[in-house]
Amino acid sequence: MGQKVHPFGFRVGITEAHKSRWYAPKALYGELLVEDALIRRELDRRLNRRPPFAAVSDIHIERTREELKIIIRTARPGLVIGPKGANIEELTAHLQELTGRNVVITCVEVHNPDIDAQLIAESIAEQLQKRAGFRRVLKMKAEAAMNAGARGVKIHLGGRLGGAEMGRTETTRLGAIPLQTLQAHVDYGFAESRTTYGVIGVKVWIYKGMYSDKTEQDYESRAAGARARARGRR
Repeated sequence: MGQKVHPFGFRVGITEAHKSRWYAPKALYGELLVEDALIRRELDRRLNRRPPFAAVSDIHIERTREELKIIIRTARPGLVIGPKGANIEELTAHLQELTGRNVVITCVEVHNPDIDAQLIAESIAEQLQKRAGFRRVLKMKAEAAMNAGARGVKIHLGGRLGGAEMGRTETTRLGAIPLQTLQAHVDYGFAESRTTYGVIGVKVWIYKGMYSDKTEQDYESRAAGARARARGRR
């Protein structure tokens, strides 16, 4: 059997910062961990699974003694914020009621959604639900990612593709995907397409180049509260 490792988890603490950043005493740690999962699930349900479909790709959480700060990376910040900030105020009030803490929500725009692995996975899952041809969708999304500046892309589908009676897998690969190179910036996304004939899993890997020659991604990571990148090879 092939031994797979999550591309983000593999790099945490080396070239990537944690998506939840806080310290807590041992007695409180479990409660805050469950609360983080609840916040992520609730935001995904409200912003991605029903209108306004705000294309949220990532959620970062930071905590201090006084407040709970949530950083939402989205391709459509206008839909998260709403007219005159109405949507984000409603969302903040809801999360404050849910957690009992002082919540502050910040939006960071994803400038190039065509090379965001999570957004690509969600888009493919949505098209498969609408009964689009899976081979055409795979080819179209992979080529769009390469044209948008990706160094490599791999998309993997698994399930009853095209409504077939027996489940199978289909993979498309363009360019290079150096999964074992820690200094390679490989973005990973996963989504499920819940079709009438069963669930189809969608996995997307996007290779964006080496961390050592980053400019735009450095800025994006700092905007999301991450520490500076580690330089040089490990």
